[in-house]
Amino acid sequence: MIHEIFMPALSSTMTEGKIVSWVKSPGDKVEKGETVVVVESDKADMDVESFYDGILAAIVTPAGEAAPVGAAIALLAETEAEVEAAQQQASGGGEKPAAEHQSAADQEQVAVVETAVSANGNGSNGSSPVRSDRIVASPRARKLAKEFKVDLATLSGSGPHGRIVAEDVESAAGKTPTSVPASAPVPAVPTPTVAAPVAATAPARPAPAPIAVAVQPGQTQPMTTLQNAVVRNMMASLEIPTFHVGYTITTDNLDKLYKQLKSKGVTMTALLAKAVAVTLQKHPLLYASYVNQGTHFNASINVAIAVAMDDGGLITPVLQNADQLDLYSLSRNWKDLVDRARAKQLQPDEYSSGTFTISNLGMFGVSSFDAILPPGQGSILAIGGSSPQVVATNDGLLGVRRQMQVNITCDHRIIYGANAAAFLKDLAKLIETNPESLTM
Repeated sequence: MIHEIFMPALSSTMTEGKIVSWVKSPGDKVEKGETVVVVESDKADMDVESFYDGILAAIVTPAGEAAPVGAAIALLAETEAEVEAAQQQASGGGEKPAAEHQSAADQEQVAVVETAVSANGNGSNGSSPVRSDRIVASPRARKLAKEFKVDLATLSGSGPHGRIVAEDVESAAGKTPTSVPASAPVPAVPTPTVAAPVAATAPARPAPAPIAVAVQPGQTQPMTTLQNAVVRNMMASLEIPTFHVGYTITTDNLDKLYKQLKSKGVTMTALLAKAVAVTLQKHPLLYASYVNQGTHFNASINVAIAVAMDDGGLITPVLQNADQLDLYSLSRNWKDLVDRARAKQLQPDEYSSGTFTISNLGMFGVSSFDAILPPGQGSILAIGGSSPQVVATNDGLLGVRRQMQVNITCDHRIIYGANAAAFLKDLAKLIETNPESLTM
């Protein structure tokens, strides 16, 4: 039998994928579960594994080219005798594979590919253009299932799009999860914003160099897969009625705390994320989302933070359960997320499970800006740079204080001005009067 290897849907918004590289060459033997090709999705490079044993007979879409989701990108022959027929089919001169002549019931058995996380950290959300009945689980979950003798078919996945993750298997086996799980990850689409990565607002932190973009005067440069994903999300954002609320926050005490903790590995990003997460505990509506003419209150405070990619586009790595983790863990997690984001090795739930987003252009000297609301979320906070300002003190005198401007963008279908103002007031109070509580 000849099987078509299709371009898989690696995210809920993916319409086409680009072949990064073929791990196997025509004529190579392929084992079930073995990586065949690396595909560039909206946010990461994903390994695509074969669902069958056989021989890679022909490559339809070569490396560097793109194909629509669901299109055949290669043909896999089960026997050597079928290789020539598969090659003729790939060139347009042969018949379609026998699967097309089978009954509908038989066609259900023709599972073509399965995406999975590889040893280097690449991942998939497990969506597929062909089969909807197969078990979608991370490779670590599959490994643990074999170790603990847990039947994956009996589990209900808690990951994005119902994906079975390691914590699901550990819970079923009566084991203590090895990591803090997100109690209810939101199956949201990837949420890039028009902002740049968060960075420290403290003056001692050097400003980054401008992002280099290769420019060829007079020529049109095609968008990358990531940039196209940003375009789709921004167009979707335009359909959401939003409003903006601004607030000025004095950062003297926060900057002082950052200087004390910087040598211990704590970053300003972690401080800001922790401050936002702790404040969100009092304002569940701000990290809720609009769904089916209702308000979905998320169980987890997952703070997504915008990061600009070197080759264009943006990605929003997520600090899951940011309100529950200490500053040191948040800082370590953030560094790991950023490193793997720029290496395109994030798993889908590490960039698509955010319930609130932070964006910061302060490191570029920007004093104030508005961010575009990511689809699937209720709010995004835009943070400007902190700088000395002459202000009137409470005793009627003039003084110099470091201040930053924050602007929040909210989905007006579920959040109103008073809700946003109350959140910003509490955030300012925490940062201005009691930032030390973030270390507890």
